[in-house]
Amino acid sequence: MNQKTSAAFVGASWLALGTGMFGFLIGLWRSDMLLNEKGFYFTVLMFGIFAVVSVQKSVRDRLEGLPVTDIYYGICWFSTILSISLLTIGLWNATLLPSEKGFYAFAFLLALFGAIAVQKNTRDNQEFNKKL
Repeated sequence: MNQKTSAAFVGASWLALGTGMFGFLIGLWRSDMLLNEKGFYFTVLMFGIFAVVSVQKSVRDRLEGLPVTDIYYGICWFSTILSISLLTIGLWNATLLPSEKGFYAFAFLLALFGAIAVQKNTRDNQEFNKKL
């Protein structure tokens, strides 16, 4: 990498992560769901964020020639797909308005994208600072 990630992209990445996460969580907080439903959606969000960060890290490690076992790499991808599938199945069967379902789906995807971008920026800037 030849240059540091721009402050604008770093800011946009954190904004996407924060907007997605906090929008999702505020939606849960204000919803009329049972506590166990809220817990399910909260857990799926946290699981999804961890899974995509793990995917980003393992993909990057492989590209840089760092060892990543096939089993870990597979588990990262499986976890990411599983988290998205769990949210999809949960929303499909939920007794929510279609607009609410769409809100949760897009907030979830925005949070996942933001987590990937924040992880990438953190790693890029860490590598850039090592070369200084």
